[in-house]
Amino acid sequence: MIRLGRISYVNMAPIFFGLDADVEEVAGVPTELNERVLAGEIDLAPISSIEYGRHSERLRVLPRLCVSSEGAVDSIQLVSRAPLGSVSSVAVTPESATSAVLVRVLLPEAEQVPLGEEADAKLLIGDAALKSMFEDPTPHYDLGRLWLERTGLPMVYAVFACPDPPPHGVAELEAAFLRALRANRAEPERLARDASARYGYPAGFL
Repeated sequence: MIRLGRISYVNMAPIFFGLDADVEEVAGVPTELNERVLAGEIDLAPISSIEYGRHSERLRVLPRLCVSSEGAVDSIQLVSRAPLGSVSSVAVTPESATSAVLVRVLLPEAEQVPLGEEADAKLLIGDAALKSMFEDPTPHYDLGRLWLERTGLPMVYAVFACPDPPPHGVAELEAAFLRALRANRAEPERLARDASARYGYPAGFL
């Protein structure tokens, strides 16, 4: 049985909900799954794309799956009362490696401090970012949109990776993921209702 890491955010439901495969799911935030894949504790997981780049000689990517956007991604937000051009410090969530690097590229002069410390802006990802968009009137800057405006390119936040050589059954699991994704895209209302009941997500986020 494949030990499968699942990012425990609502935006992963379209890939994971309804997955018809014999797996042992291990939920965690991206940085946790990064560590567990590299430690050999799980066999496959969506990991931070920057972490794959740092360890690509040890890992194999599933070529047809990733977490990406061309423009706004919604679940990665820089929350700042100050205009972007005057942000000198950013409090960064510890849950994402790629987003922290993306902030460093977009705001190279800004100091990064741990989330919770005083800063001009804060970086939120996943459910926290989505919840903040609904509840906090402070200006929010979507990192996917900022990246597209800066480069004209889409952004890949996470890739599905496993050790190289891959464990037995990974190719079949990739095919099962694609079947689940197609089915969930075809019935988004059912996905929102059923995934909310299963995982405890707020249905409005889906």
